[in-house]
Amino acid sequence: MPVTLLVLAALSAPIYAAPPAPKCSPGNAGLKLPAGFCAVLVASKLGPVRHIAVAPNGDVLAANMKTGVILLRDSNGDGMAEEEHQIFVGAGGTGLALGADVLYFAANDSVMLIPFTAGSTQATGTVRTLARGLPGGGHFMKGLALAKDGSLFVSFGSLTNSCQKLAQDRTGAFPGQDPCPELPIRSGIWRFSTKTEGQTPADAKHFGWGLRNPEAMAIEPSTGTLYMASHGRDQLTENWKWPAEEGRENPAEEFGPVVSGANYGWPYCFYNPRLKKKLQNPEYGGDGTKVGDCDKKTQPAIAFPAHWAPNALMFYSGSMFGDSYKGGAFLAFHGSWNR
Repeated sequence: MPVTLLVLAALSAPIYAAPPAPKCSPGNAGLKLPAGFCAVLVASKLGPVRHIAVAPNGDVLAANMKTGVILLRDSNGDGMAEEEHQIFVGAGGTGLALGADVLYFAANDSVMLIPFTAGSTQATGTVRTLARGLPGGGHFMKGLALAKDGSLFVSFGSLTNSCQKLAQDRTGAFPGQDPCPELPIRSGIWRFSTKTEGQTPADAKHFGWGLRNPEAMAIEPSTGTLYMASHGRDQLTENWKWPAEEGRENPAEEFGPVVSGANYGWPYCFYNPRLKKKLQNPEYGGDGTKVGDCDKKTQPAIAFPAHWAPNALMFYSGSMFGDSYKGGAFLAFHGSWNR
């Protein structure tokens, strides 16, 4: 599937001069935007790209799910990438986090530490493995967020839709496993040190629980709090014969803070956006009205419509968009097979 990258960036690092605002693409490259906004088509036909990062000099780093990390450079100031360089070749992946002279890349089963300096078009040292043995299969995509103390948050998505036995996953009205064996090893967020290579999940802190696929993560800059947006479960209508409208509207995609020990309740609970509360999933005795102990789980700050599939998150620290956008969060969705 061709992937198109559209970027508007505000650069603030003092050692680089921000380029003049480029001309907007005709018709905003097909996007519908609020009044006063326009878009520039930076690059297209990149393959399956998920997360991006922007270096202080304006180069765009993109994680390709098949080939590794691509660097895109606008060499003439027109907003479009005339140059394309492969920073890391090999394992595909999703998450990116840019630190001081280092780029962290979440491959499907590991996190790579790539020495990288803004302005370079290749790794500036030997690529090393920061973390290995990360879970694959199912929701294998991984998000990254670099904490203020220099540690690295890594998300592990679930293997299944609702923790039914693997052979029964998504196939019918089968009960979920209780306790869910996935919860100690995935369906959450882990915090790794960036000072030790070759770590495994056992070396990291299990930071957040009960998150089916919290691929979208970012640090809120004023407080240093980790925020995430997670994909909710599917098949309420297909497996459990819920009315089609209920299956379309449930569960909400949850967005909110993650503090140490936060438990958002997957697979036992889902958030109903109409009732504005968490209810028991049918795999665990729910009927669309039962709360059980789901009111004791971490509640979202915002509930987005079901099946929108949030992929990436960033907090806005630029000035181009005006005061009303400062400190706000931008959340990218890709939609789903059933939405």
